[in-house]
Amino acid sequence: MSGDDTIQLEIDDITSHGSGVGRSPEGRAIFVPRTVPGDDIRARLTDERSSWARADLVEIVEPSPDRRAAPCALYDVCGGCQIQHVNYARQVAWKADRIREALARIGGIELGDIEVEPAESEYGYRNRVSFTLKRLRSGRVLAGYHELDRPGRIVDVHDECLLPESSIGPVWTALRARWGGRADRLPPGRELRLTLRAADDGVVLVVEGGRTGNEDARTAEWLVDEIEGLRAIWHRPDRSDRPMLLAGETSVRDRWFGEELALESSAFLQVNREGAHAVHRSVLGELGNPEGLRIVDAYAGVAGYGRRLARHGAEVVAIESDPVAARMARRDAPDGFTVDEGRVEECLVDHLPADRLVLNPPRGGVDEAVTDALSRVPIPRVVYVSCDPATLARDLSRLGDRYAVRRVRGFDLFPQTAHVETVVTLDARPDASATQAAPLEDSTLTP
Repeated sequence: MSGDDTIQLEIDDITSHGSGVGRSPEGRAIFVPRTVPGDDIRARLTDERSSWARADLVEIVEPSPDRRAAPCALYDVCGGCQIQHVNYARQVAWKADRIREALARIGGIELGDIEVEPAESEYGYRNRVSFTLKRLRSGRVLAGYHELDRPGRIVDVHDECLLPESSIGPVWTALRARWGGRADRLPPGRELRLTLRAADDGVVLVVEGGRTGNEDARTAEWLVDEIEGLRAIWHRPDRSDRPMLLAGETSVRDRWFGEELALESSAFLQVNREGAHAVHRSVLGELGNPEGLRIVDAYAGVAGYGRRLARHGAEVVAIESDPVAARMARRDAPDGFTVDEGRVEECLVDHLPADRLVLNPPRGGVDEAVTDALSRVPIPRVVYVSCDPATLARDLSRLGDRYAVRRVRGFDLFPQTAHVETVVTLDARPDASATQAAPLEDSTLTP
Protein backbone atom coordinates (compact mmCIF):
# COMPACT_ATOMS: atom_id res chain seq x y z
CA MET A 1 0.00 0.00 0.00
CA SER A 2 1.27 3.45 -0.89
CA GLY A 3 1.70 6.43 1.40
CA ASP A 4 -1.52 8.02 0.16
CA ASP A 5 -3.48 4.96 1.41
CA THR A 6 -4.31 3.65 -2.07
CA ILE A 7 -3.43 0.44 -3.85
CA GLN A 8 -2.78 -0.15 -7.54
CA LEU A 9 -4.72 -3.01 -9.14
CA GLU A 10 -5.29 -4.66 -12.47
CA ILE A 11 -8.95 -5.63 -12.83
CA ASP A 12 -9.39 -9.09 -14.36
CA ASP A 13 -12.99 -10.13 -13.62
CA ILE A 14 -16.50 -8.92 -12.72
CA THR A 15 -18.63 -10.32 -9.90
CA SER A 16 -22.28 -11.34 -10.25
CA HIS A 17 -23.16 -7.95 -8.71
CA GLY A 18 -21.23 -5.99 -11.32
CA SER A 19 -18.12 -5.00 -9.33
CA GLY A 20 -14.68 -5.40 -10.88
CA VAL A 21 -12.23 -7.80 -9.20
CA GLY A 22 -8.48 -7.34 -8.80
CA ARG A 23 -5.84 -9.08 -6.71
CA SER A 24 -3.61 -7.53 -4.07
CA PRO A 25 0.11 -8.51 -4.07
CA GLU A 26 -0.64 -11.22 -1.47
CA GLY A 27 -3.45 -12.65 -3.63
CA ARG A 28 -6.47 -11.28 -1.79
CA ALA A 29 -9.53 -10.56 -3.98
CA ILE A 30 -10.47 -6.87 -3.98
CA PHE A 31 -13.90 -5.80 -5.25
CA VAL A 32 -14.13 -2.35 -6.83
CA PRO A 33 -17.43 -0.99 -8.23
CA ARG A 34 -17.41 0.85 -11.57
CA THR A 35 -14.34 -0.96 -12.90
CA VAL A 36 -13.91 -3.17 -15.97
CA PRO A 37 -11.62 -6.14 -16.72
CA GLY A 38 -8.53 -4.64 -18.34
CA ASP A 39 -8.58 -1.49 -16.19
CA ASP A 40 -5.35 -0.50 -14.39
CA ILE A 41 -6.55 1.52 -11.39
CA ARG A 42 -5.78 3.02 -8.03
CA ALA A 43 -8.32 2.24 -5.30
CA ARG A 44 -8.82 2.97 -1.59
CA LEU A 45 -9.68 0.04 0.67
CA THR A 46 -12.93 0.51 2.61
CA ASP A 47 -13.65 -2.93 4.11
CA GLU A 48 -10.87 -5.47 4.72
CA ARG A 49 -11.30 -9.16 5.52
CA SER A 50 -8.79 -12.02 5.67
CA SER A 51 -9.42 -13.28 2.12
CA TRP A 52 -11.09 -10.32 0.41
CA ALA A 53 -11.65 -6.58 0.61
CA ARG A 54 -13.84 -3.86 -0.85
CA ALA A 55 -12.43 -0.65 -2.27
CA ASP A 56 -13.52 2.57 -3.95
CA LEU A 57 -12.16 3.66 -7.31
CA VAL A 58 -9.78 6.60 -6.94
CA GLU A 59 -8.11 6.86 -10.35
CA ILE A 60 -8.08 5.03 -13.67
CA VAL A 61 -4.38 4.78 -14.54
CA GLU A 62 -5.00 2.95 -17.83
CA PRO A 63 -8.57 2.29 -19.01
CA SER A 64 -9.76 -1.03 -20.38
CA PRO A 65 -10.66 -1.07 -24.08
CA ASP A 66 -14.10 -2.24 -22.89
CA ARG A 67 -14.68 0.88 -20.80
CA ARG A 68 -16.98 3.69 -21.95
CA ALA A 69 -18.33 6.93 -20.50
CA ALA A 70 -21.69 6.25 -18.86
CA PRO A 71 -24.36 8.48 -20.44
CA CYS A 72 -26.49 8.83 -17.28
CA ALA A 73 -25.87 12.06 -15.39
CA LEU A 74 -26.46 10.29 -12.04
CA TYR A 75 -24.35 7.21 -12.66
CA ASP A 76 -21.48 8.21 -10.37
CA VAL A 77 -23.75 8.16 -7.32
CA CYS A 78 -26.81 6.09 -8.28
CA GLY A 79 -27.03 2.37 -7.51
CA GLY A 80 -29.81 1.66 -10.02
CA CYS A 81 -27.38 0.42 -12.72
CA GLN A 82 -24.19 -1.55 -12.14
CA ILE A 83 -22.39 -1.82 -15.51
CA GLN A 84 -23.38 1.18 -17.61
CA HIS A 85 -19.65 2.01 -17.86
CA VAL A 86 -19.01 -1.26 -19.78
CA ASN A 87 -19.31 -1.38 -23.58
CA TYR A 88 -22.53 -3.14 -24.43
CA ALA A 89 -20.93 -5.96 -26.43
CA ARG A 90 -18.73 -6.72 -23.40
CA GLN A 91 -21.80 -6.68 -21.12
CA VAL A 92 -23.39 -9.40 -23.24
CA ALA A 93 -20.20 -11.48 -23.41
CA TRP A 94 -19.74 -11.21 -19.63
CA LYS A 95 -23.28 -12.44 -19.04
CA ALA A 96 -22.57 -15.50 -21.19
CA ASP A 97 -19.46 -16.15 -19.07
CA ARG A 98 -21.50 -15.74 -15.90
CA ILE A 99 -24.05 -18.37 -16.97
CA ARG A 100 -21.36 -20.84 -18.03
CA GLU A 101 -19.29 -20.37 -14.85
CA ALA A 102 -22.32 -20.76 -12.54
CA LEU A 103 -23.41 -23.96 -14.28
CA ALA A 104 -19.88 -25.38 -13.99
CA ARG A 105 -19.08 -24.24 -10.44
CA ILE A 106 -22.44 -24.86 -8.77
CA GLY A 107 -24.15 -27.33 -11.06
CA GLY A 108 -21.20 -29.40 -12.21
CA ILE A 109 -22.33 -28.87 -15.83
CA GLU A 110 -19.46 -28.13 -18.22
CA LEU A 111 -20.50 -26.37 -21.43
CA GLY A 112 -18.76 -24.63 -24.29
CA ASP A 113 -19.73 -21.21 -25.55
CA ILE A 114 -23.19 -19.99 -24.57
CA GLU A 115 -25.16 -17.64 -26.80
CA VAL A 116 -26.75 -14.58 -25.14
CA GLU A 117 -29.19 -12.68 -27.31
CA PRO A 118 -28.61 -8.91 -26.97
CA ALA A 119 -31.46 -6.57 -26.12
CA GLU A 120 -33.10 -4.68 -28.96
CA SER A 121 -32.49 -1.45 -27.02
CA GLU A 122 -29.88 -0.70 -24.37
CA TYR A 123 -32.07 2.03 -22.88
CA GLY A 124 -35.76 2.85 -22.67
CA TYR A 125 -36.72 -0.79 -22.21
CA ARG A 126 -38.32 -0.92 -18.73
CA ASN A 127 -42.11 -0.95 -18.64
CA ARG A 128 -41.99 -0.93 -14.84
CA VAL A 129 -39.81 1.14 -12.50
CA SER A 130 -39.85 1.48 -8.71
CA PHE A 131 -38.64 4.51 -6.79
CA THR A 132 -38.20 4.98 -3.05
CA LEU A 133 -39.69 8.17 -1.60
CA LYS A 134 -38.41 9.48 1.73
CA ARG A 135 -39.83 12.41 3.70
CA LEU A 136 -36.90 13.91 5.61
CA ARG A 137 -37.17 15.66 8.97
CA SER A 138 -35.88 18.81 7.30
CA GLY A 139 -39.06 18.98 5.23
CA ARG A 140 -37.42 17.85 2.00
CA VAL A 141 -38.74 14.95 -0.06
CA LEU A 142 -36.34 12.69 -1.96
CA ALA A 143 -37.58 10.15 -4.50
CA GLY A 144 -35.40 7.93 -6.63
CA TYR A 145 -32.95 5.04 -6.34
CA HIS A 146 -30.62 4.04 -3.51
CA GLU A 147 -27.12 5.53 -3.55
CA LEU A 148 -24.25 3.41 -4.86
CA ASP A 149 -22.04 3.49 -1.75
CA ARG A 150 -24.64 4.44 0.87
CA PRO A 151 -27.80 2.43 0.17
CA GLY A 152 -29.56 4.01 3.15
CA ARG A 153 -29.63 7.27 1.20
CA ILE A 154 -31.72 8.14 -1.84
CA VAL A 155 -30.55 9.73 -5.10
CA ASP A 156 -33.24 12.20 -6.15
CA VAL A 157 -34.34 11.26 -9.70
CA HIS A 158 -36.25 13.69 -11.90
CA ASP A 159 -35.97 12.95 -15.63
CA GLU A 160 -32.38 11.64 -15.69
CA CYS A 161 -33.03 7.87 -15.72
CA LEU A 162 -32.50 6.35 -19.16
CA LEU A 163 -34.11 2.95 -18.56
CA PRO A 164 -37.93 3.48 -18.46
CA GLU A 165 -40.18 3.26 -21.50
CA SER A 166 -40.99 6.68 -22.97
CA SER A 167 -44.50 6.93 -21.51
CA ILE A 168 -43.28 6.67 -17.90
CA GLY A 169 -40.98 9.73 -17.81
CA PRO A 170 -43.65 12.41 -18.40
CA VAL A 171 -45.97 10.83 -15.81
CA TRP A 172 -43.16 10.70 -13.22
CA THR A 173 -42.20 14.32 -13.89
CA ALA A 174 -45.82 15.46 -13.60
CA LEU A 175 -46.37 13.41 -10.44
CA ARG A 176 -43.37 15.05 -8.76
CA ALA A 177 -44.67 18.48 -9.74
CA ARG A 178 -48.16 17.82 -8.35
CA TRP A 179 -47.72 15.68 -5.25
CA GLY A 180 -47.31 18.74 -2.98
CA GLY A 181 -44.50 20.18 -0.88
CA ARG A 182 -44.21 17.15 1.42
CA ALA A 183 -45.74 14.79 -1.15
CA ASP A 184 -48.92 15.42 0.84
CA ARG A 185 -51.11 14.13 -1.98
CA LEU A 186 -49.63 10.64 -1.50
CA PRO A 187 -50.39 8.41 1.50
CA PRO A 188 -48.71 9.60 4.73
CA GLY A 189 -45.62 7.82 6.03
CA ARG A 190 -41.89 8.42 6.28
CA GLU A 191 -41.01 6.06 3.40
CA LEU A 192 -43.01 4.89 0.39
CA ARG A 193 -42.26 2.70 -2.61
CA LEU A 194 -43.67 4.09 -5.85
CA THR A 195 -43.99 1.72 -8.82
CA LEU A 196 -45.04 2.97 -12.25
CA ARG A 197 -46.09 0.45 -14.91
CA ALA A 198 -46.64 1.33 -18.56
CA ALA A 199 -49.33 -0.33 -20.67
CA ASP A 200 -51.04 0.41 -23.98
CA ASP A 201 -53.72 2.42 -22.15
CA GLY A 202 -51.33 4.50 -20.04
CA VAL A 203 -49.41 4.32 -16.75
CA VAL A 204 -50.53 2.84 -13.42
CA LEU A 205 -49.04 3.95 -10.07
CA VAL A 206 -48.84 1.54 -7.12
CA VAL A 207 -47.92 3.08 -3.74
CA GLU A 208 -46.56 0.67 -1.12
CA GLY A 209 -46.16 1.66 2.52
CA GLY A 210 -47.67 4.49 4.52
CA ARG A 211 -51.17 4.70 5.93
CA THR A 212 -54.54 5.07 4.27
CA GLY A 213 -56.13 8.39 5.19
CA ASN A 214 -59.68 9.65 4.76
CA GLU A 215 -58.66 12.03 1.96
CA ASP A 216 -56.55 9.58 -0.03
CA ALA A 217 -59.23 8.69 -2.58
CA ARG A 218 -60.12 12.33 -3.20
CA THR A 219 -56.51 13.45 -3.69
CA ALA A 220 -55.76 10.38 -5.82
CA GLU A 221 -58.69 11.25 -8.08
CA TRP A 222 -57.30 14.78 -8.39
CA LEU A 223 -53.87 13.41 -9.43
CA VAL A 224 -55.39 11.05 -12.01
CA ASP A 225 -57.42 13.94 -13.45
CA GLU A 226 -54.45 16.32 -13.50
CA ILE A 227 -51.71 14.06 -14.84
CA GLU A 228 -51.97 13.13 -18.49
CA GLY A 229 -51.32 9.45 -19.08
CA LEU A 230 -51.89 8.38 -15.45
CA ARG A 231 -54.75 5.88 -15.49
CA ALA A 232 -54.96 4.64 -11.90
CA ILE A 233 -53.47 4.85 -8.41
CA TRP A 234 -53.40 1.83 -6.11
CA HIS A 235 -52.26 1.64 -2.48
CA ARG A 236 -50.87 -1.29 -0.52
CA PRO A 237 -49.98 -0.21 3.07
CA ASP A 238 -48.07 -3.45 3.65
CA ARG A 239 -46.70 -5.98 1.15
CA SER A 240 -48.90 -8.63 2.71
CA ASP A 241 -52.01 -6.54 1.96
CA ARG A 242 -53.99 -6.70 -1.25
CA PRO A 243 -53.74 -3.43 -3.20
CA MET A 244 -56.67 -1.04 -2.87
CA LEU A 245 -57.76 1.07 -5.83
CA LEU A 246 -57.74 4.72 -4.79
CA ALA A 247 -58.66 6.25 -8.14
CA GLY A 248 -58.91 5.47 -11.84
CA GLU A 249 -59.47 2.27 -13.76
CA THR A 250 -59.52 -1.21 -12.22
CA SER A 251 -57.45 -2.59 -15.10
CA VAL A 252 -55.63 -1.32 -18.18
CA ARG A 253 -55.28 -3.04 -21.53
CA ASP A 254 -51.96 -4.29 -22.80
CA ARG A 255 -50.86 -6.85 -25.37
CA TRP A 256 -48.44 -9.60 -24.38
CA PHE A 257 -47.46 -12.80 -26.22
CA GLY A 258 -50.22 -12.35 -28.78
CA GLU A 259 -52.84 -12.02 -26.01
CA GLU A 260 -54.90 -8.95 -25.14
CA LEU A 261 -54.70 -8.70 -21.33
CA ALA A 262 -56.54 -6.58 -18.78
CA LEU A 263 -53.64 -5.86 -16.41
CA GLU A 264 -54.35 -5.42 -12.72
CA SER A 265 -52.08 -3.68 -10.25
CA SER A 266 -49.84 -6.40 -8.84
CA ALA A 267 -49.61 -9.00 -11.60
CA PHE A 268 -46.01 -9.81 -12.56
CA LEU A 269 -44.77 -9.29 -16.12
CA GLN A 270 -41.22 -8.96 -17.38
CA VAL A 271 -39.90 -5.39 -17.33
CA ASN A 272 -38.51 -5.67 -20.88
CA ARG A 273 -41.36 -6.43 -23.27
CA GLU A 274 -39.21 -6.98 -26.39
CA GLY A 275 -36.87 -9.26 -24.47
CA ALA A 276 -39.79 -11.11 -22.89
CA HIS A 277 -41.20 -11.85 -26.33
CA ALA A 278 -37.82 -13.22 -27.46
CA VAL A 279 -37.77 -15.55 -24.43
CA HIS A 280 -41.38 -16.52 -25.15
CA ARG A 281 -40.56 -17.51 -28.73
CA SER A 282 -37.58 -19.54 -27.54
CA VAL A 283 -39.60 -21.44 -24.94
CA LEU A 284 -42.36 -22.27 -27.41
CA GLY A 285 -39.79 -23.53 -29.91
CA GLU A 286 -38.13 -25.74 -27.31
CA LEU A 287 -41.43 -27.32 -26.29
CA GLY A 288 -42.08 -28.60 -29.80
CA ASN A 289 -45.49 -29.22 -31.35
CA PRO A 290 -47.94 -29.06 -28.41
CA GLU A 291 -50.99 -30.57 -30.09
CA GLY A 292 -52.46 -33.37 -27.99
CA LEU A 293 -49.88 -33.02 -25.20
CA ARG A 294 -50.46 -32.53 -21.49
CA ILE A 295 -48.40 -29.52 -20.38
CA VAL A 296 -47.85 -27.90 -16.97
CA ASP A 297 -47.05 -24.16 -16.88
CA ALA A 298 -45.53 -23.70 -13.40
CA TYR A 299 -45.02 -20.30 -11.75
CA ALA A 300 -47.31 -19.23 -14.57
CA GLY A 301 -48.06 -15.60 -13.74
CA VAL A 302 -50.68 -14.51 -16.27
CA ALA A 303 -49.90 -17.74 -18.18
CA GLY A 304 -48.49 -16.33 -21.39
CA TYR A 305 -47.01 -19.74 -22.20
CA GLY A 306 -49.97 -21.85 -21.11
CA ARG A 307 -52.67 -19.87 -22.90
CA ARG A 308 -50.73 -19.88 -26.17
CA LEU A 309 -50.05 -23.63 -25.94
CA ALA A 310 -53.73 -24.37 -25.23
CA ARG A 311 -54.72 -22.38 -28.32
CA HIS A 312 -52.50 -24.75 -30.31
CA GLY A 313 -54.14 -27.92 -29.06
CA ALA A 314 -52.46 -28.76 -25.75
CA GLU A 315 -54.19 -29.60 -22.49
CA VAL A 316 -52.60 -27.11 -20.09
CA VAL A 317 -52.63 -26.66 -16.33
CA ALA A 318 -51.15 -23.38 -15.10
CA ILE A 319 -49.96 -23.27 -11.47
CA GLU A 320 -49.87 -19.80 -9.90
CA SER A 321 -50.03 -18.71 -6.24
CA ASP A 322 -50.82 -15.02 -6.74
CA PRO A 323 -54.62 -14.59 -6.84
CA VAL A 324 -54.47 -11.49 -9.04
CA ALA A 325 -52.31 -13.20 -11.68
CA ALA A 326 -54.46 -16.35 -11.47
CA ARG A 327 -57.61 -14.31 -12.06
CA MET A 328 -56.02 -12.59 -15.06
CA ALA A 329 -54.88 -15.95 -16.45
CA ARG A 330 -58.43 -17.35 -16.26
CA ARG A 331 -60.03 -14.36 -17.97
CA ASP A 332 -61.15 -15.26 -21.52
CA ALA A 333 -59.04 -18.42 -21.32
CA PRO A 334 -59.03 -20.83 -24.29
CA ASP A 335 -60.44 -24.35 -24.23
CA GLY A 336 -58.12 -26.90 -22.69
CA PHE A 337 -56.65 -24.40 -20.22
CA THR A 338 -57.15 -24.46 -16.44
CA VAL A 339 -55.49 -22.72 -13.48
CA ASP A 340 -54.53 -24.42 -10.21
CA GLU A 341 -54.18 -21.55 -7.74
CA GLY A 342 -51.51 -22.52 -5.24
CA ARG A 343 -47.81 -23.05 -4.60
CA VAL A 344 -45.93 -25.12 -7.17
CA GLU A 345 -44.23 -27.27 -4.54
CA GLU A 346 -47.66 -28.26 -3.21
CA CYS A 347 -49.59 -28.58 -6.49
CA LEU A 348 -47.16 -30.04 -9.04
CA VAL A 349 -47.44 -33.68 -7.93
CA ASP A 350 -51.19 -33.55 -8.59
CA HIS A 351 -50.51 -32.92 -12.29
CA LEU A 352 -47.84 -35.55 -12.92
CA PRO A 353 -47.10 -37.33 -15.14
CA ALA A 354 -47.10 -34.78 -17.95
CA ASP A 355 -45.56 -34.52 -21.40
CA ARG A 356 -43.96 -31.10 -20.97
CA LEU A 357 -43.22 -28.72 -18.10
CA VAL A 358 -42.39 -25.01 -18.13
CA LEU A 359 -40.64 -23.77 -14.98
CA ASN A 360 -40.45 -19.98 -14.65
CA PRO A 361 -39.70 -19.37 -10.95
CA PRO A 362 -38.74 -16.12 -9.18
CA ARG A 363 -35.11 -15.27 -8.48
CA GLY A 364 -34.88 -17.75 -5.59
CA GLY A 365 -35.42 -20.69 -7.94
CA VAL A 366 -37.62 -23.71 -7.28
CA ASP A 367 -38.30 -25.41 -3.97
CA GLU A 368 -36.45 -28.68 -3.37
CA ALA A 369 -39.83 -30.44 -3.32
CA VAL A 370 -40.18 -29.56 -7.01
CA THR A 371 -36.87 -31.10 -8.07
CA ASP A 372 -37.62 -34.13 -5.88
CA ALA A 373 -40.95 -34.62 -7.68
CA LEU A 374 -39.29 -34.31 -11.10
CA SER A 375 -36.69 -36.90 -10.11
CA ARG A 376 -39.38 -39.36 -9.00
CA VAL A 377 -41.65 -38.81 -12.02
CA PRO A 378 -39.46 -37.59 -14.89
CA ILE A 379 -41.09 -35.49 -17.61
CA PRO A 380 -39.82 -36.06 -21.18
CA ARG A 381 -39.01 -32.38 -21.64
CA VAL A 382 -38.64 -29.53 -19.16
CA VAL A 383 -37.95 -25.93 -20.17
CA TYR A 384 -36.59 -23.88 -17.24
CA VAL A 385 -36.66 -20.07 -17.51
CA SER A 386 -34.33 -18.52 -14.92
CA CYS A 387 -33.44 -14.98 -13.89
CA ASP A 388 -30.51 -16.06 -11.69
CA PRO A 389 -27.70 -18.33 -12.94
CA ALA A 390 -26.71 -19.38 -9.40
CA THR A 391 -30.11 -20.69 -8.34
CA LEU A 392 -30.58 -22.23 -11.80
CA ALA A 393 -27.33 -24.16 -11.40
CA ARG A 394 -28.31 -25.28 -7.89
CA ASP A 395 -31.67 -26.58 -9.13
CA LEU A 396 -30.11 -28.44 -12.05
CA SER A 397 -27.62 -30.08 -9.70
CA ARG A 398 -30.53 -31.31 -7.54
CA LEU A 399 -31.92 -33.16 -10.56
CA GLY A 400 -28.70 -35.15 -10.73
CA ASP A 401 -28.38 -37.43 -13.75
CA ARG A 402 -32.13 -37.83 -14.33
CA TYR A 403 -32.07 -35.19 -17.08
CA ALA A 404 -29.70 -34.22 -19.87
CA VAL A 405 -29.12 -30.56 -20.71
CA ARG A 406 -30.12 -30.21 -24.35
CA ARG A 407 -29.69 -26.47 -24.88
CA VAL A 408 -28.79 -23.32 -22.92
CA ARG A 409 -29.51 -19.82 -24.21
CA GLY A 410 -29.21 -16.46 -22.51
CA PHE A 411 -31.23 -13.31 -23.10
CA ASP A 412 -30.18 -9.84 -22.01
CA LEU A 413 -33.45 -8.49 -20.64
CA PHE A 414 -31.66 -6.10 -18.28
CA PRO A 415 -28.97 -4.01 -20.04
CA GLN A 416 -26.78 -1.84 -17.78
CA THR A 417 -27.39 -4.23 -14.85
CA ALA A 418 -25.79 -7.49 -13.76
CA HIS A 419 -28.96 -9.55 -14.35
CA VAL A 420 -29.48 -12.04 -17.18
CA GLU A 421 -32.30 -14.39 -18.22
CA THR A 422 -31.51 -18.00 -19.15
CA VAL A 423 -33.59 -20.66 -20.92
CA VAL A 424 -32.46 -24.26 -20.34
CA THR A 425 -34.00 -27.23 -22.12
CA LEU A 426 -33.83 -30.56 -20.27
CA ASP A 427 -34.69 -34.00 -21.62
CA ALA A 428 -35.33 -36.98 -19.35
CA ARG A 429 -32.62 -39.57 -19.87
CA PRO A 430 -33.73 -42.85 -21.51
CA ASP A 431 -33.37 -44.84 -18.28
CA ALA A 432 -35.14 -42.23 -16.10
CA SER A 433 -38.70 -43.29 -16.87
CA ALA A 434 -40.55 -46.45 -17.85
CA THR A 435 -42.18 -44.69 -20.79
CA GLN A 436 -40.42 -42.31 -23.10
CA ALA A 437 -41.77 -39.82 -25.59
CA ALA A 438 -40.74 -39.99 -29.21
CA PRO A 439 -37.69 -37.89 -30.19
CA LEU A 440 -38.52 -34.20 -29.99
CA GLU A 441 -38.37 -31.90 -32.96
CA ASP A 442 -37.93 -28.14 -32.84
CA SER A 443 -41.16 -26.28 -33.51
CA THR A 444 -41.91 -23.18 -35.48
CA LEU A 445 -44.76 -22.32 -33.09
CA THR A 446 -44.53 -18.60 -32.29
CA PRO A 447 -46.85 -16.03 -30.70
